[in-house]
Formats: sequence, C-alpha cells, structure tokens
Amino acid sequence: MHTNLLVTQTRSISISASPQAVFDLVADPSTLPQWAPGFARAIRPDGDHWIVENDQGEARIIVRTSREHGTVDILSADDPSQGAYSRVLPNGTGSEYQFTLQFPQDAPEDAVTQQLATVDAELEAVRRLCE
Repeated sequence: MHTNLLVTQTRSISISASPQAVFDLVADPSTLPQWAPGFARAIRPDGDHWIVENDQGEARIIVRTSREHGTVDILSADDPSQGAYSRVLPNGTGSEYQFTLQFPQDAPEDAVTQQLATVDAELEAVRRLCE
C-alpha cells in the first residue's frame, strides 16, 4: 500500500570544483545569504541553531552536516522532519551537488514549480561561488 504523504523533488548541478570546496561552502550556514538569498536574506547563530531572516520573517533552523557522507540538511528547528536535504558527490575531477525538497501531495503545482525554479537558481549560485 502506497502511503507517502509527500512528493519529493531533487535537482542537481555539476560543479568544476572539488567536493571539499563545495561542501565547505554549503555546510557553512553563514554563506546561505550568498547562494540562497530568498531563503536567508540574513542569518545569525542562536546556540545550536541558526535564525534565518527572509520576506516571511524569521525562522530557526538546524544545519546538520556530515563531511564523511557529504550531506548537508537544513531543517526546521521547530519540526526537524521539515526541511531540505542535500549531498555533495564526487564527479570526475569535480562535484555533483544534489538538493532535495519534499512537498505535500496537495501542494499547488505552480507553487512547486516556483520553488524548484528558486532551487535551480540557488544551485547556479553555488556553482558560481565554487568555480
């Protein structure tokens, strides 16, 4: 029986930079305004969490990283089951950066399309900053 309540969408981009360089950028929460300004116009530490500021106000996030696995998860501090999941993979002499979001099954298609366009722009920004 299929019981998934979320629809998962993943985007990726090839980057001509080492996996370590890409990981160092995306794993550092202070760089979010550089590559994801729609999500984090500004960011500041708050104990073990971070506070992001954007057009919708402020939100507390957790940034969970594993250099060994190349993973960087950006999660809601209030509900860690909500967030974005990313991974840096080796790709020849460069890297592949994957970014996954989950949407409710009943999310409006135009909202999903708009969010994925934002993710695509963020991935281009990561590439620009790393290359």
